[in-house]
Amino acid sequence: MRIIDLHCYPGTKEWIACQGPYVEALAKYWKRDWSGKTEDEVIREFTEAGVDACLVALDLETTIATKPVTNEDVHAMWKRHPERIIQCWGAFEPAKGEKTVFPQIRKAIEELGFIGFHFHPIMQHFAVDDQRYYPMFELINELGAAVMVDVGTTGMGAGMPGGHGAIIRHAHPSSIDRLAADFPDLKIVMAHPGWPWVEETTAVALHKGNVYWEMSG
Repeated sequence: MRIIDLHCYPGTKEWIACQGPYVEALAKYWKRDWSGKTEDEVIREFTEAGVDACLVALDLETTIATKPVTNEDVHAMWKRHPERIIQCWGAFEPAKGEKTVFPQIRKAIEELGFIGFHFHPIMQHFAVDDQRYYPMFELINELGAAVMVDVGTTGMGAGMPGGHGAIIRHAHPSSIDRLAADFPDLKIVMAHPGWPWVEETTAVALHKGNVYWEMSG
């Protein structure tokens, strides 16, 4: 049986660094070390587990002012290890505006060959059904790409004063419900179980034919 990790973070030192102040809080929340590895160590772990990986980029530059793990970064890692990495999800921060993100969207799909884009509504401080950002979803849909959106709460910012400014409600499944209704041709993957709104997440998955659900922990 082939095992594919659809939602796979690079796990490198650069990946950890781009999460800035969230790293220490997340280690406490998960009660384990949250430290980066070398690229060779990451690939060795994939190989030993027999897992093919779809890497995920991350951009939190406007919210916590860290250097992103860019689309180009994960693409380069993919091309260096095509025997173990089989695809990538791009990332960008919607708050950067259309002049910045539209070229990134086109490049990721048309030049880098990505499957689509990953969004982390809590960490990126937006909800996917915010109509200010609908033009970017229109372009993604036009290009035939998919989106993967984290649903439910997160360890990122947990225990920090004010959650470091993040709003948990941004990741409510009702946002997916509206986005799917407004973009019926857009393929949407809900990431994670959706806790504490698991029943509502289930309802969206059952009701919207263009919505899929991956339940990584």
